[in-house]
Amino acid sequence: MLNFSKTKIFFITTICVASLIYAAPSLLMQKEDSPIQKFLPKEKVNLGLDLRGGSQLLLEVDFDYYIKEQLGNLRDEIKNSFRDESIRVIPELTGSKVIFTIIDDEQKKSAKKLIRKLSGNIEIDENSGQFQIYFPEAEKTTIRQNLIQQSIEIIRRRVDENGTKEPTIQAQGENRILLQVPGIENSSELKSILGKTAKMTFHFLSENQADPDVMRIFDAQGHQYPIKKEVVLSGDLLVDANTTYFEGQPAVGFRFNALGTRKFAQITKDNLGKIFAIVLDGHVVTAPRINSVINQGSGVISGSFTTQEANEVALLLRAGALPTPLNVIEERTVGPSLGLDSIKSGKASVLVGIGFVGFFMMLFYGFFGLIANIAMLINIAIIIAVLAVLGATLTLPGIAGIVLTMGMSVDANVLIFERIKEELREKKTNFASIEQGFHQAFRTITDSNLTTLIVAFFLYLFGNGPVKGFAVTLSIGILSSMFSAIILTRLMIAVWVKKFRPQKLGLV
Repeated sequence: MLNFSKTKIFFITTICVASLIYAAPSLLMQKEDSPIQKFLPKEKVNLGLDLRGGSQLLLEVDFDYYIKEQLGNLRDEIKNSFRDESIRVIPELTGSKVIFTIIDDEQKKSAKKLIRKLSGNIEIDENSGQFQIYFPEAEKTTIRQNLIQQSIEIIRRRVDENGTKEPTIQAQGENRILLQVPGIENSSELKSILGKTAKMTFHFLSENQADPDVMRIFDAQGHQYPIKKEVVLSGDLLVDANTTYFEGQPAVGFRFNALGTRKFAQITKDNLGKIFAIVLDGHVVTAPRINSVINQGSGVISGSFTTQEANEVALLLRAGALPTPLNVIEERTVGPSLGLDSIKSGKASVLVGIGFVGFFMMLFYGFFGLIANIAMLINIAIIIAVLAVLGATLTLPGIAGIVLTMGMSVDANVLIFERIKEELREKKTNFASIEQGFHQAFRTITDSNLTTLIVAFFLYLFGNGPVKGFAVTLSIGILSSMFSAIILTRLMIAVWVKKFRPQKLGLV
């Protein structure tokens, strides 16, 4: 176990050096215009709202837009149902009501049955043959509450896809949402992400330019398309989206769920040769011709995307479409929620904690304790580097969690060193004692960390928001601790023992 090939040594050294380089911008806290900053990576760990503050947006859910959209969809469904039943009436959307007039008594009864079948949550008023269909106040209240909760969840997915940025998102009043994102001083990018509903729908092009059910929609180049209003497939059936390349240009790949896959296959089978338009937020993204049946349930949205635009569209599609637009009614920068004294006290306690851990390791294990301390510092660098690459946010409790992780990594070294002591008491050689010590402790350390990793995996799989973020940081800390405590520590001890050939290890 003490034999390391040159490849392994290079690999371990590379990880350590890369971690120190990527952790440096966050640990040194250099200003953007600092000369040393030019030679370091741009990624930094964001400080949380408690330590640094950030951007605050007060968003208003456009409830009226949603109600009109739902009534518009209901009107179209009523119109199609009436046509199938030979009821020659064209419903109209007026304000927040669907209105139409029927004179024949039998058709009145049929109309009521059809409408109730389409939706059981609406109110139907009929007076002398004039029908008024609308949502009652109780139903509007339920819809408003659901809209707020759905919007909060989608905002969280868009702003904090991995659960590591720790934003504050909460409802305010009946139709407003307060969003605070740490570490962001310019909120223009944030508003751009939230300002798009990311509503993707699939339509066929109409061959009849005079058809009243045709929308004329433009693409990014200004080309006009006569699109049928009927939505043949919607983006809510997507399960994944990612950035890809199509014919050498940035594009967005997407994948449907099982239901969407079946619908997509049937649509392509029944409409070979027709042009199939993909509409995103009211603009035609692409309009390809269906040349073959697509059974795999996936496709590519190509267009004049830049790489950043493709990444943004993929993120929005993964997070899901907002049910209604969000209007920014207030925008401000917020300061740290903790006072300056609290922040200073927190930093001091962290440094004192790490200092005491290092001191006692040196006191009890001498030179081996020094090696464990070096591995502990590398462990901190690895965690900070990974969090920086992920764009994670670090709060004061998060910093305390890193200190706790340091204790866990040192605990693994304690197990190893105590096993080496036991081997030395049995009069084994230094090489044999070290080898057996690492071998015997390895199983215990691996078992305990593996069970924690399994828990973290399921937390990430089923959790949301901060729970998912906790799972990510916990997994990073465990893997980093195992690397530093088992691999890095063993390498340093092996190099020291082979080079200096000490007669005593100083552990007994």
